[in-house]
Amino acid sequence: MVWQNAMELSKKVYLVTKNFPKEEKYGLVSQIRRAVVSISLNIAEGKGRHYDKVFLQFLYQARGSVYEVITLVKLSGSLGYLSDEEVWNLLIDCDEVSGKLGGLIKSIKEDT
Repeated sequence: MVWQNAMELSKKVYLVTKNFPKEEKYGLVSQIRRAVVSISLNIAEGKGRHYDKVFLQFLYQARGSVYEVITLVKLSGSLGYLSDEEVWNLLIDCDEVSGKLGGLIKSIKEDT
């Protein structure tokens, strides 16, 4: 479920960053897209390792990427590249993904 939410967040970020200024293509757009994709990639790679302690490390990495996206979304909003509504909606999605990651981390830690 958290992987699916992370994938949806990635799609939303890709859509809103299409409207960023061209001069940000290799700057802010590239950074936020890499960070948001990193969330689902870390979840998938960690799950594929089939070892809970390693999976946990990847989940922590994914959660770090969520916070990177949060920072970049706030910066994008303050620069006027995202509307207040877009910022708000993306931050809600980030919070949801972060919360689910936290729950998954907690459940795996309890099982180990």
